[in-house]
Amino acid sequence: MDVESLWRELENVLLPTFRGFRSRLGSLRVEEKADRTLLSEADLVVQEQVIRCIRAVDPDGLIVAEESAQLLGSPSSAEGRVWIIDPIDGTSQFVAPDGREFCSVVCLIEDRESVAAFVLAPEIGPDRSPVTVRVTGPGEPIEINGEPVAGRLMSARPRQASVTRSSGTQPRGYEEVLVSQGYQLKTRTTSQTLDMVRTCVDLAPFTEPALESFGLFYRERQKVWDGAAGICLARAAGGLFVGDGTGKERATVDIALDVAEPQFDSMLIASDPDATKIVTQRA
Repeated sequence: MDVESLWRELENVLLPTFRGFRSRLGSLRVEEKADRTLLSEADLVVQEQVIRCIRAVDPDGLIVAEESAQLLGSPSSAEGRVWIIDPIDGTSQFVAPDGREFCSVVCLIEDRESVAAFVLAPEIGPDRSPVTVRVTGPGEPIEINGEPVAGRLMSARPRQASVTRSSGTQPRGYEEVLVSQGYQLKTRTTSQTLDMVRTCVDLAPFTEPALESFGLFYRERQKVWDGAAGICLARAAGGLFVGDGTGKERATVDIALDVAEPQFDSMLIASDPDATKIVTQRA
């Protein structure tokens, strides 16, 4: 299967769609889902386009898509080859005229291992140009706009952490400790995927305004379409901690996928051992 060609096809298909919807935000149909996140008509159209592109190259692979209530395909299990789709990660940013931090995300899982990932952020580049982040297969590097980039190394810098939580959720104990140790925290969600990208690689040179790196990304009860690509990117970056809030490493997508909303109890990706220790001791 030519995953690289699929990623290029998705970019070619999705960019005009994003531009079209963004040009008419005032008339866009938007509703609030049960979990208080937003669903726009654009989410459904983008998801349909992604599924169509995948089916053209892989008619039999299973698909887990955010805006579908069931696994798409057969047999009725989640082993083998599975495609994970988040049509628009950061819909609240997408529907806001001044929003930038939204993206379309696709991840390929083979036998529970996250092996390839595609992230298209249509407006985070200079003059609202697109930025594409991708991994084409096991052992392949992370590419940004077609350019291979090095992953972040374990280091005590930068002292920024993404520890987002749902609206109305009370601060967690580790937040106070991180702040006391000089960390700047992001606690409000824009795009979880882009925050994980910023933890795995230096995205600042490709973005305007510059999206600075995080030393740690941590999220509790993270749905699989928000987390699977992050595992792939972290593995491709090399040298990062990938695990959960208990400090246990995560090598695979180790959750049930054949349910309505698959989710990890928690997801932690980090290049900062100090922040990792603070979170895992208090999560």
